[in-house]
Amino acid sequence: MSLPPDHPLSARRRAPPFRPSFTLALLYVAAFAVLYAFLFILPDLIPVLRDVPPGPAQEQIAREVAQKAFAPGYAYIPLVLALVTVAVGARFEFLPGLRSPKA
Repeated sequence: MSLPPDHPLSARRRAPPFRPSFTLALLYVAAFAVLYAFLFILPDLIPVLRDVPPGPAQEQIAREVAQKAFAPGYAYIPLVLALVTVAVGARFEFLPGLRSPKA
């Protein structure tokens, strides 16, 4: 005995695929924020790495230079840049995992 084609139980629906786009967006924001933060302090760190010999003194000086580069007013710049990058990437669909499914 089979069910008629218009019966609700006859058509089995597949569950929608799991698409963790929000989680991926958060990971993209975190990754871009770290990248932009590194690029933000890199110009100040290059002279330290070039002129100071390796060792504990170099680590201490590099830490101080990085902390000065991230004064309280400038710490949000990499985060804002990361948010803008992810928003543009999601809008123009060039970030993997944030693209709309193809129909």
